[in-house]
Amino acid sequence: MNKYVPSTERYKTMKYNRCGNSGLMLPAVSLGFWHNFGDTASYENMKQLCFTAFDNGITHFDLANNYGPAPGSAEKNLGSILKEHLGSHRDELVISTKAGYDMWEGPYGNWGSRKHLLSSLDRSLSRMGLEYVDIFYHHRMDPDTPLEETMGALAQAVTSGKALYVGLSNYDGETLRHSEAILKELKCPFIINQNCYSIFDRTIEKNGLKDTARELKKGIIAFSPLAQGMLTDRYINGIPADSRIRTDGRFLNEAALSEKRLGQIKALNKIALTRGQTLAEMALSWILRDRAVTSVLIGASKPSQILDNIGALQNIAFSDDELSAIDSAVNI
Repeated sequence: MNKYVPSTERYKTMKYNRCGNSGLMLPAVSLGFWHNFGDTASYENMKQLCFTAFDNGITHFDLANNYGPAPGSAEKNLGSILKEHLGSHRDELVISTKAGYDMWEGPYGNWGSRKHLLSSLDRSLSRMGLEYVDIFYHHRMDPDTPLEETMGALAQAVTSGKALYVGLSNYDGETLRHSEAILKELKCPFIINQNCYSIFDRTIEKNGLKDTARELKKGIIAFSPLAQGMLTDRYINGIPADSRIRTDGRFLNEAALSEKRLGQIKALNKIALTRGQTLAEMALSWILRDRAVTSVLIGASKPSQILDNIGALQNIAFSDDELSAIDSAVNI
């Protein structure tokens, strides 16, 4: 087995942003393991995705206990890559995971109880072969478990040495504010929120999350910034045979590509071309233009996509006219 040697130029071009008012800095572009790291994917390709990311300054790998398929397999596969190739660079990496969605049978296999969160973290660490994760998230709001219990479990993850920081995922502004007050009282280093955010999905602008995170000086990392691939030029001329829509319709289906949506995509693509960008680059730049956002999470099925997405960092400035044109294109 050839030993991987990372590029000596890996920190030359990547931009790093401070996560809220914490001491932690994240790359502007982070690598998500939601797709293409489960047991149905090629292990060799997983390695090349990690190597390409790290060679280009992407130091943050984002996972969750249920990423796969099967659930847990993304963590397991990263554990193998760390053991075989990247373990000696552990201190250069920020590795995050989450708990809260369905993971095992019975009443303790999901949501936000102390039992679920701490048991899940132990299982995640075992799969990845790690003593700690850098960020441990609660993955979704729990309507039935007291917020004090969920936040107390996150705090215990830190005091036990199994997490350095904690985060919240898929929360709204009001619940974020209540959670932050509890975590502050517990002196728990809560630093980041992970939420869906894209030109097409502006929920965090409407539910108070973005404004509250800015006010409380907490970071935001955006997932699905390309709207499951719709904010690319991939579907402008029809659905390719190898599209995720054809091979895995769990997260994007053909109905989502309505005539209206295709019209929006084509209009946005024209704006991107006038900026000298691809649509994907512009979609990532649009998110990163705002200082409230620390990083965007990209998914990739091949290394070249990582390189293409990093290209967005070359131009994250927008004129008022461009922003207005983008809003008009999506009927906002």
